[in-house]
Amino acid sequence: MSQQNPPDFMRLYQQYTELKPGPKAELRRLAEPDELAEVPAFYHLLNGHAGDRRMKRLIYCLPTVKKHVEGVSLGQALAKAEISEKRLFMVIRSEYPNDIVQLRRLLKMVDLNLDWPKLAEALYWWGQSNKQRMLEDYFFYQNSKSGKSTNPNAA
Repeated sequence: MSQQNPPDFMRLYQQYTELKPGPKAELRRLAEPDELAEVPAFYHLLNGHAGDRRMKRLIYCLPTVKKHVEGVSLGQALAKAEISEKRLFMVIRSEYPNDIVQLRRLLKMVDLNLDWPKLAEALYWWGQSNKQRMLEDYFFYQNSKSGKSTNPNAA
């Protein structure tokens, strides 16, 4: 399988939900993405993407997703959960693996219901542009809830 093709994100989510409680608990207890190499459940979820380091980010954060809800982006979910800007900027300004560790901490703090394929795609292609999109979604949602205009051309 080509390393250029992303995995089937919904299949990965479904396979995770079908894991027994023990393997799920092992994945939840990890402190850093690199610890996945020592967990058998990680290898069961790779789906032919062995050697693809991007899968670590996906599988490391997967246990934090409580429920798949279409259309809810990561930034929007974090804003709904009232995560502070300060915590969000800690993720944005950090480099791997600290950015993913910080993000996972945020995800664990709240009962997150979000669009898993959107989150998975952001994690799979994680970088400055996806961090920026998360930040923009966060502030756009906050501004829309407070009645502030996010359009600089609006009257």
